[in-house]
Amino acid sequence: MLASRVQHFTESVIRETSRIAQQYGAINLGQGMPDFDPPEEVKEAACQAVRDGFNQYAVTWGIASLRKAIAAKMRTFNGLEWVDADAHVTVCCGATECMMATMLALIDPGDEVVIFQPFYENYGPDAKLTGATPKWVSLRSPDWSFDPDELRAAFSAKTKAVILNTPNNPTGKVFTRAELETIAALCQEFNAVAISDEIYEYINFTSRPHISIASLPGMAERTVTISGLSKTFSATGWRLGYCVAPVAITAGIRKAHDFLTVGAPHPLQVAGATALALPQTYFDGLRDHYQHRRDLFVPYLERAGFAVRPPDGAYYVMADFTALSKLDDVSFVRHMIETVGVAGVPGSSFHDPKIDGRHLVRFMFAKKDETLHAAGERLQGLRR
Repeated sequence: MLASRVQHFTESVIRETSRIAQQYGAINLGQGMPDFDPPEEVKEAACQAVRDGFNQYAVTWGIASLRKAIAAKMRTFNGLEWVDADAHVTVCCGATECMMATMLALIDPGDEVVIFQPFYENYGPDAKLTGATPKWVSLRSPDWSFDPDELRAAFSAKTKAVILNTPNNPTGKVFTRAELETIAALCQEFNAVAISDEIYEYINFTSRPHISIASLPGMAERTVTISGLSKTFSATGWRLGYCVAPVAITAGIRKAHDFLTVGAPHPLQVAGATALALPQTYFDGLRDHYQHRRDLFVPYLERAGFAVRPPDGAYYVMADFTALSKLDDVSFVRHMIETVGVAGVPGSSFHDPKIDGRHLVRFMFAKKDETLHAAGERLQGLRR
């Protein structure tokens, strides 16, 4: 009875892992959910918005105050001086919907979409749901760089878009300016659109500033920049994301968004405007907070026997468990959950073909210090 487009899909591996972790009472370092709250003033703004009556439909593409705050942030932080709140900004139900609405707006069946892998697990299904053929380009450990010749070979006359994610989930890679310039040149040569997921933009541990590919010469008119409030404000359950795109693409995104979800939650949009108005010290502090957590947790992985490279951004780390077990990644994660009480995500869920990730597991470290210490101590049990 099911349509062919969904018959080959399974439950999200990330969400499945969370479900199993809960069943066994394991510490969940799989799904990217912090165990701490948004700033108090942001929570209070949401409560006050409910009390003040912002409980009905908002403007479909986002309330004016939030879109204006996003536009201002895109001009100052992302270097996109041309962004206008009314013409270029669309608020969606999370960055995940932003990606799907963008794909629906741009992609026709038979088009090809270039995707870097390891990839966030939604990108492949998004492409397939729109009838596109994914063209995979490998990010190679230990520094997760790509081969420019392999990238060029992935482009063709059928290429409609390339999806990139910087800082990257699951590897923590932060794309360099030179790498982004290589991608930009190919987009212009092959008349393709860059769909840039920048949800972790403030969590960058390198000495290099965050660079939005839309800020590079010739890319403003062919880039959709996606971000949101989930990661920056530890509010993953609020489902507030946004797309910034040129006028013609924005029109298509808004049409798709309208018929997907109508609009994002009104009171949370009100609070989102408050969040983006927090002092600069808040945003500057994100790097230090997450770098502290990274530096706390990664040594536990090393002592437990994983081969690991500290990530350059985001709040995930890919760990090689080859020295610990001959199991495949799915079995190894299940073994961790059942024996030491820690959950990660099987590396194969970020690869196509899956066998390329069978020796890897992704951990996330957006947790309180005490949670990371407890998980780290439990992981030492893998050696016993």
